[in-house]
Amino acid sequence: MGYYVKLQSGVKIYVEDINQEGKKTILFLHGWPGDHNLFEYQFNVLPKEGYRCIGIDQRGFGESDKPFSGYDYDTLSDDVFGVVEALKLKNFMLAGHSTGGAIAIRYMARHNGDGVSKLALFAAAAPSLIKRSYFPYGITREAVEDIIKGTYSDRPKMLRQFGDTFFFQHISEPFSDWFFSLGLRAASWATAAVANTWLDEEKLFSDMKKITIPTLILHGIHDQVCLFQLAEAQNKGIKNSKLVPFQYSGHGLFYDEKDKFNEELMKFIENKSL
Repeated sequence: MGYYVKLQSGVKIYVEDINQEGKKTILFLHGWPGDHNLFEYQFNVLPKEGYRCIGIDQRGFGESDKPFSGYDYDTLSDDVFGVVEALKLKNFMLAGHSTGGAIAIRYMARHNGDGVSKLALFAAAAPSLIKRSYFPYGITREAVEDIIKGTYSDRPKMLRQFGDTFFFQHISEPFSDWFFSLGLRAASWATAAVANTWLDEEKLFSDMKKITIPTLILHGIHDQVCLFQLAEAQNKGIKNSKLVPFQYSGHGLFYDEKDKFNEELMKFIENKSL
């Protein structure tokens, strides 16, 4: 079922809550520039196996409210905390993809991992999406600046170009159109503001050191958005973490190798992979 959670800021966050009677709960945080629908191929399977799957649309994306501000990781993690409080979630697995993975890491540090028993990161944009003087991995600052410029000048073209780099396995033209449509559902100002956050955010390096719970890191070796070296840095920086490479995946590993992806998540939540 779908419903809204109103935060203290007055912003309403859309929540897709599937199989509320499930034995264990997974809270999914989507990546840029999509929404909870990115996890369609998890929501088709995991509830059948008895899991409660919750997907939220971050502010500015999908069906959530689209205020003009609040797209830094602190505020976005506060939004997640508001949903966790409203739903009274305890002992759940927090699972984040790409920017959602970065938000999950900030949540663990800023909110002391409230309610979280396990963390899953897939193609996470951490500890830094872009190259820095002390971190030679990631994409260039200029590439992100081009995304921001493209958002303001021709957002559909920018989204098409981004979609072309997202998956490693072949996708059909209808699937590509569907993926493109998710990006169009976001507010243009939110799309650009989150990209700006990638440029300025550097605290994830220290955030990772504060995580002590079991953490599963899933990452495609062909990822062109968040390079595989980011996963290796996460594995090194997070205690009690395990890295599982996906040999036939790009950034969209939850679809590129969806069967393996779902199996790894279920093994992890059932204490069989760490």
